Amino acid sequence: MTAQIISGKEVAAEIKQQLEQEVKALTDRGIIPGLTVVVVGEDPASQVYVRNKGKECEKLGMRSEIIRLPESTSQIELLDILDGLNQNTEVHGILVQLPLPKHISEESILLAIDPAKDVDGFHPVNVGNMVIGADSYLPCTPAGVIELIRRTGLDMAGKHAVIIGRSNIVGKPVSMLLLREHATVTICHSRTKNIEEITGQADILIAAVGKANLVKRSWVKPGAVVIDVGVNRLENGKLAGDVDLEDVKEVAGYITPVPGGVGPMTITMLLQNTLQAAKRSTGL
Repeated sequence: MTAQIISGKEVAAEIKQQLEQEVKALTDRGIIPGLTVVVVGEDPASQVYVRNKGKECEKLGMRSEIIRLPESTSQIELLDILDGLNQNTEVHGILVQLPLPKHISEESILLAIDPAKDVDGFHPVNVGNMVIGADSYLPCTPAGVIELIRRTGLDMAGKHAVIIGRSNIVGKPVSMLLLREHATVTICHSRTKNIEEITGQADILIAAVGKANLVKRSWVKPGAVVIDVGVNRLENGKLAGDVDLEDVKEVAGYITPVPGGVGPMTITMLLQNTLQAAKRSTGL
């Protein structure tokens, strides 16, 4: 048995094709969805992510703005910039690229973004609405994970989903989204005992812990859907996920690769949220 590869690139391309049509319909009415990304400092990875987000926006016909600020930018200066973006009616989505310099409080910055423009889905208002099942912007990576599982054709209702990792960005929110799909959810973390025994019961296994090739075939139930959120840089410069792909694909039913799995979906969900924000701003 060899797992079927779930291509995030292919799924993202299909979704973006639909988004492009919706953006054009909105643009024809004089509304151009706009995303502003703010990046502070010169972190190389952040610069790459920001550039990619801008390119993808423009491909769909959205307005993209990148505000690059020096490492020395104060918290007050950044808050002033966010206040201006909150007031700007041409800006529908605001994203502050993390991580921020140590002298700036990430919590304070996330709180300062208007929840109606929080297309990352990190503001406590959006997180709270997600938890209770109310309308909200869903965090991009977890939303992408759910979409990839859907594309396998698996009905998540009643399935046992196990998540490795309890971060606020992936582990916790994806657990909430799986509950929405009526899955039975278990979260494993660094203090979980007998972790292989627990993951071996999973119909759906999501690895989001940041440890290269942690998950081996002995951790995986035959036929399971395995979603690898991890992105780790190896000593040879190559990227690897949290799942040992070559080993696990011999027992899994479906599996996402790294790169080309969850990554493309994250940006696509961001674009989807920005389009949604533009529609909401006009009452559509």
